[in-house]
Amino acid sequence: MPDPFDFHPEPGLIGFRDPATARGPLEELGRAVWDASLDYLYEEAMRRPVSPASYPEMRRGFFGPSNEPAPPPDGPSTSTAILGEFRERVAPYVFNSQHPGAYSYFTPPPLPISIAAEVLGQWIHQGVDVWAAGPVAALVEEEVTAWLRALVGHGPGSWGVLTSGGVMANLMALTVARDVQLPALRGLREPPRGSALEGVRVYASDQAHFSIARALDVLGFPPETLRVVGSDERFRLRGAPVEAAVREDLAQGLTPLAIAAVSGSTNTGSVDLVGELAEVAGRHGMWLHVDAAYGGAARFSRRDARRVPDLELADSVTIDPHKWFFQAYDIGGLVVRRREDLLRTFHREPEYYRYPSPEDAPLNWYQYTIEGTRRFRALKLWLSWKHLGTHGFGHLVEHTNDLAAHLARRCRELGSFEVVEPELSVVCFRHLPEDLPPDLADAYQDRLQRALEVDGRGWVSTTRLRGRTYLRAGIVNYLSTPGDVDAVVDALLERSPEALRAVTEP
Repeated sequence: MPDPFDFHPEPGLIGFRDPATARGPLEELGRAVWDASLDYLYEEAMRRPVSPASYPEMRRGFFGPSNEPAPPPDGPSTSTAILGEFRERVAPYVFNSQHPGAYSYFTPPPLPISIAAEVLGQWIHQGVDVWAAGPVAALVEEEVTAWLRALVGHGPGSWGVLTSGGVMANLMALTVARDVQLPALRGLREPPRGSALEGVRVYASDQAHFSIARALDVLGFPPETLRVVGSDERFRLRGAPVEAAVREDLAQGLTPLAIAAVSGSTNTGSVDLVGELAEVAGRHGMWLHVDAAYGGAARFSRRDARRVPDLELADSVTIDPHKWFFQAYDIGGLVVRRREDLLRTFHREPEYYRYPSPEDAPLNWYQYTIEGTRRFRALKLWLSWKHLGTHGFGHLVEHTNDLAAHLARRCRELGSFEVVEPELSVVCFRHLPEDLPPDLADAYQDRLQRALEVDGRGWVSTTRLRGRTYLRAGIVNYLSTPGDVDAVVDALLERSPEALRAVTEP
């Protein structure tokens, strides 16, 4: 029989069954990939947070004169050639979360042990849906989600499941609320669908993540289902205005279903008053979901856990280890108070997943999630938690909170900045030089952000708060120092004149 792999110049990297012929090429590939990774880290990532190229410039540079994707390659290439293409066409143009001035949305530098676990996880290649496709992987996920349940404060009878991220976890939480809580409120025998979803209300603040509204859309609720309740002066949702909204809706014959709180909002890091909201939910038999995708990690810290209180009062909690747990993408999680709620919601079983001996049926994770086949996400968090320990995670969280406090303090001391005091490690601030016309302040923030991006000493995003544009630093970068924070502020001040000219001169 002819060799099925002789079409390729590196057959040992495809037909790797025989160590006599394949182990050497595989080891060589491993060295080459690791060298390319470290060259990227120290020659690109530590140089600047992002490329100064604009979107049109980068698109033309990547695709060439056609400005459109190239056709797929017909023939094979060597690993050396394609790693060279990675070095030239990819590495210089990515977002570099490892740069000490990178204060992104919520993209931390992933822990090296998390990256190493990704390599191991891809080699062992477990499908964590049905037991037979990932036996011990199912147990690793059970253990690591038990640790997440303990972090949240949920006790016996609770359960957790890993997801692709916070959007999926929020969608799943509201799916459970629809299929478990709504039938209980309305005395239904079956999960509601179609017109049975009318007349329902879900309450969230103006700082809730966009995925709450998206989830309600996906789940078939009418557009008016989401009732947005204004946050307080610190961008927090409180119990009293939600109680008033619930009573108003009850008087209209509507069904209050759920409160979707946030502990660590994307915009400002604000933390809703979950204790107050739990009282409202309890009085009216409502589901309480808390999106702690970012802020939940504060519970690692003995010092700062008090900033994210009362998660244990929620029926469901979203928590996102690829944010403040410093994990490689992707890994999110959902924790629920009652394991059976997930089973009741995601119970469908295909015939090809049948188990010959029902009394010995193992743990099948597809019964607890929207997803079917899932990658072995648990391994990286399991190894990282063992490597750092809870206190190690807490130390890194405290460090980034301290950096945020330093940035806010520096802005206050300079006097030309307006700053929103951080609840956690997100700082929203505006630079307002004396000669800036007030009506140009928003446009100036955008220009200043772009000027910093081109400068290369740091990177912050922008957001809108109460109708005004702010610079936003989401500090989850444990490689940063107070000196790096100062360098970003200095760069903003140095780039201020050009940003000011851009908005004031014709």
